[in-house]
Amino acid sequence: MERRISFLVVEDHPIYRQGLVELVESDSRYLVSSEAGSFDDALKAVDDSAPDIALVDISLFDKDGLDFVRILHTKRPSVPILVISMHDEKVYASRALAAGAKGYVMKYETAAVIRDAIATVLSGHVFLSQSMRLRLVDTMFGGERQGGSVPLDRLSEREFQIFELIALGYGPKEISDVLNLSVKTVDAYRDRLKQKLDIRTASELRKFAATWWRNVDK
Repeated sequence: MERRISFLVVEDHPIYRQGLVELVESDSRYLVSSEAGSFDDALKAVDDSAPDIALVDISLFDKDGLDFVRILHTKRPSVPILVISMHDEKVYASRALAAGAKGYVMKYETAAVIRDAIATVLSGHVFLSQSMRLRLVDTMFGGERQGGSVPLDRLSEREFQIFELIALGYGPKEISDVLNLSVKTVDAYRDRLKQKLDIRTASELRKFAATWWRNVDK
């Protein structure tokens, strides 16, 4: 009997994780060999189960799922990673690919789309929605970018994390606690954000971030 393709499923919501496992195993060629609901459990599962493919939600409760994608890609570059996320692909898909993922699919997509995404990355190709593919092609050939996300592409991963927290209304002390940084370091990052985004004051930065957050999923 032919060996089944083994999956690691990383998702911190038990109900959705169960649904994803059932979707994967509805194909007799596939087997979910390990599941994880946290960053540390996911890292342990990689070593314990040696999966052929990983399905990863980047919205882990305890840590940034993109960090896990980066670590997994470094440790096991031959393992294709498909990110399945609720976060807007216009903002996160390119970051996921840069971290080492082979595809990005939104959680609201149908089972058929997710199956197609799995088959695509297993075949060695990149999976993105048609609109996201057009967006990336447009970017590569100098087309006009839409949606106000252009300046955000200039941010590093840490800068983007801090920008997101500002968008959620966090102050410097709260950000320092969440990211385990000094307030002085957070202030330095905020100054860098203002410079990169061509914003003069901290107040304008908060307004810009809040406006982006309100519109990012529209």
